[in-house]
Amino acid sequence: MKLPSSHIKAISIDAISLDKNALSLSISADIDFDRFADFAEPLVAALDCTVRERQWGADRHQWLLEFEGTQLCLNYEFYGNICWLSAEREADFDVLEYLATLLKSHL
Repeated sequence: MKLPSSHIKAISIDAISLDKNALSLSISADIDFDRFADFAEPLVAALDCTVRERQWGADRHQWLLEFEGTQLCLNYEFYGNICWLSAEREADFDVLEYLATLLKSHL
């Protein structure tokens, strides 16, 4: 379920970085592993994505997202304190580039 834009929490991002070779968009932010959803849900809403699946383990969160028919993964690893969006196909890298433009307003 998507929240109306008036109900979207503000997100705070320190930096973003695109990596075409890894088909990824790195997101640097203050993220609490135990409260990952508090960071991820507003992020997903700001990107106008839909959450299809949520998985987590001892040190990692992985959410399957969809953006206009493109499947993406939102990943967070506790020990490396790294968060990134990834695409499966090289043809979908332009989606990551577009999403990066949306995140720039949150820097």
